[in-house]
Amino acid sequence: MVHIQRREVFCAAHRLYNDALSAQENEELFGKCSWEFGHGHNFEVWVTVKGEVNPKTGFVMNLSDLKALMMRFVIDPLDHRHLNLDDTFMKGILPSTENLAIEIWNQLCEPVAEFGSLLHCVRVVETENNAVEYFGA
Repeated sequence: MVHIQRREVFCAAHRLYNDALSAQENEELFGKCSWEFGHGHNFEVWVTVKGEVNPKTGFVMNLSDLKALMMRFVIDPLDHRHLNLDDTFMKGILPSTENLAIEIWNQLCEPVAEFGSLLHCVRVVETENNAVEYFGA
């Protein structure tokens, strides 16, 4: 089994705020990340795909195809958006980095499988110090 990776970047704003909590509880839980207008990041998304090497191509999956899937299902829908407010696949989901990784997985799992490969990991880097990896349910 061989693993390949592709990295893409998108810019987006989000606000960590749970409507079921009071403003004070949100402030205590999320700090400045709960402030009214949100804040932004340059998110990195690393997608790892695994599979057997195709003897005809020498690839697990053509990285050009993986790039196209990432652009279509993740980057284009999220880039320069507000994850809480804009109509994206994150709408209505608390946009923590953990939830973002899960939802990116959900966007890519089936399209990657259509190319005969398996999604192995989605890594979302929020800052140079904070990242999340999701390996599926």
